[in-house]
Amino acid sequence: MAAERDHASLAERVEELLATDGPLPIVAAGDPVLRRGTEPFDGQLGPALLARFVEALRRTMHAAPGVGLAAPQVGVALRIAVMEDPAPVPEEVRIARGRVPLPFRVLVNPSYEPVGTGRAAFFEGCLSVPGWQAVVARHAAVRLRAQDEHGRPVDEVVTGWPARIVQHETDHLDGILYLDRAELRSLSSNRAMAERWTQPTPREAAAQLGFDLPGRDT
Repeated sequence: MAAERDHASLAERVEELLATDGPLPIVAAGDPVLRRGTEPFDGQLGPALLARFVEALRRTMHAAPGVGLAAPQVGVALRIAVMEDPAPVPEEVRIARGRVPLPFRVLVNPSYEPVGTGRAAFFEGCLSVPGWQAVVARHAAVRLRAQDEHGRPVDEVVTGWPARIVQHETDHLDGILYLDRAELRSLSSNRAMAERWTQPTPREAAAQLGFDLPGRDT
C-alpha cells in the first residue's frame, strides 16, 4: 500500500507540472531535490503520462536551451533523463571535443561505467547552475546501460561529447552536480567564457587561471 501511495504521489506531482503549457520550471542549485538522488522508474507513471512527461522534458530542454535534462531538474525524483545535441559547432571544436550530433533520446534507469582509462577535460555548464561553467574531467568513453521510454534495453558504448552528456545527466540522478567534479579554479561566468575561453580546449584557461588540466585528450 505504501508503494501505491508513493506512485500516486509522483503521478500527481507530474500531473501538476503538466497542467500549464510551455516549458517546465528548472530547479536551481540549492534545492534539496537535486541532492537526494532518485528512485528507479518502475511504472510510477502510466504510459500516457510518461509520454507527456518526456515531451515536456524535451520542450524544456529545447527552450533553456540545453543538451540534456534530468527529471530532478524539474523537481521529479525519478530516474529519467533526456538528451539531444544538434552540435552546431565549428569543425575544430568538433574534432577537439568529439562533439557530434546526438539525436533525441530518453534514458530510463541509466547507469554507466568507464571503458578504458582515457579522460577528457573540457568546460561544461548546467541548467541548474545558470551563468557559470567549469572544467570537468570525465571518462572519454563509457558503457551505458538503460532502458528507453518504451522499456527496451539499451547497452552501448558512448564516446566523445555524447559520453560527457550521459555522465552529466546520470550524475544528476545520483544527486551529483557537475561542480562536485569540477576544477574549481576554472569556474568562469558565461561572460568570461564568451570573452576569453572560446578556444576548442581549456589549455589557455588552465595557464591563465592557474589550474592543472586533469586527464588526457585535452
